[in-house]
Amino acid sequence: MKLNIKTGKVDMSHGSGGRASAKLISDLFMKHLNNEFLAKGNDSACFDVAGKRMVMSTDAHVISPLFFPGGDIGSLAVHGTVNDVAMSGARPLYLSASFILEEGFPLSDLERIVISMSNAAKAAGVSVICGDTKVVEKGKGDGVFISTTGVGVLPEGIDISGDLARPGDAILISGSIGDHGIAILSKRENLEFETTIESDSAALNDLVTEMIKAVPSIHCLRDPTRGGLATTLNEIALQSAVGMQLNEAAIPVKPQVAAACELLGLDPLYIANEGKLVAICATENADRLLAAMREHPLARDAAIIGQVVKDEHHLVQMQTRFGGQRMVDWLAGEQLPRIC
Repeated sequence: MKLNIKTGKVDMSHGSGGRASAKLISDLFMKHLNNEFLAKGNDSACFDVAGKRMVMSTDAHVISPLFFPGGDIGSLAVHGTVNDVAMSGARPLYLSASFILEEGFPLSDLERIVISMSNAAKAAGVSVICGDTKVVEKGKGDGVFISTTGVGVLPEGIDISGDLARPGDAILISGSIGDHGIAILSKRENLEFETTIESDSAALNDLVTEMIKAVPSIHCLRDPTRGGLATTLNEIALQSAVGMQLNEAAIPVKPQVAAACELLGLDPLYIANEGKLVAICATENADRLLAAMREHPLARDAAIIGQVVKDEHHLVQMQTRFGGQRMVDWLAGEQLPRIC
C-alpha cells in the first residue's frame, strides 16, 4: 500500500524506524531525492574525495527524557552518528552538531549535555568541528533537539553494505537487545525494577575495527536502533533480496529486560538499541568473527543468532524456544516514541 501523499498526514509511526518509516522514505523522499548514494539504502553514504574513500552519515536526536540511566542526549548524539559511519567499516573522524533550543531551557542542563557530548567524542576519537544553534519560542521545542553529521575514511579493500548478505551467511549480534529502549521507558514512566536497567549507548567504532581485523570480508554491519533487531533484519533482507532464519534461544536478552517486556506487553525484538550491532558474514568465518567480538568489552555476550536463507519473499522467520516457527515482521506503528 502506497503512502497517501495528497491527503495523508505525518504521525508518530513515521518516526518509528518500522514499516511506516520505510514507506515514507520510499514513497516521498526517494521519489524526489533519489540518487546512486541514497539508492543503496544504507545508514551512510560512501564517496570518493581526492582519491580517498569517504563516508558520511547524519542523524537527529529527539529523545525524551533528555537524561536517562546510562547516558543523555549529548552522548547519544555522538554515539548514534559515530556508529552509523562505523557500520560501513569506516573510521569516524569528524562531527558537526546542530542544536535547536527551546526558550527557557536551563543553561545548566545545556552545559551538562555539551560536556557529555565532549566526553563521548573524545572517547570515540572524533572531534566536533562545526555546528549551529537556533532558538524557538517556549512551547515549540521540547527542550533541545540535536542533529549531528559524521564523516570518516574507509580503508581500501573494505566493502560492507546492507545489500551484500548471501544465502548461507551467519547472522551475529554483539550482545543483549532491548537495554536502551527499556531504560528510556522505565525513566519516562517512573517504573522501578529490582535491578537497574541502563542504556547500552556506546560508540562501536573500536569494536568494528577489531572485527574487520579478524574478518575483513564481513558482508553487512548495522546497528539495530529504532525498530530494534526485527526491523533491522527486515531492512537487510529486503536490501539483499534474501530471507533470514533466527533462533530465539540464541538471542541474548537480559533477564530484567525480558521481565520488563513481559510486564509491559512488549517484544524485545522491536526495542531500540544504541550500543549493539548486527554482523553478517560467510559461515566459514563466523566462529572467528564471534571470537574477536567476545574479546572486546562491548561484545562479551556476542552470539550467532541465525542464518541467511534463500527466500524470494524476503521474510524473516524465527524458531521459538518451544520449537515452533513465527514470523518476525517489520515494526508496525510506534512501540516507544521519542526513543533516540
